[in-house]
Amino acid sequence: MPIYEFSCQQCKNKFEELCQQGTKQISCPKCGSKETVRLFSTFGFAVSGNACTTATASSGCGGCSGGHCSTCH
Repeated sequence: MPIYEFSCQQCKNKFEELCQQGTKQISCPKCGSKETVRLFSTFGFAVSGNACTTATASSGCGGCSGGHCSTCH
């Protein structure tokens, strides 16, 4: 089962939930509200043991010939 990110419309809590695709209602673990919205998530990947995300990879991270500078970690 995939992990999805949600945001509660009542208390603005952001949380992750392990759930089946197509699950209709997820309650907020903080306030119990069912007014939650699934967020679009970035994904992460590892290259030679260094973790990168799509956010850092698209923000100029590759400018140091291979992504091995201090800004990529």
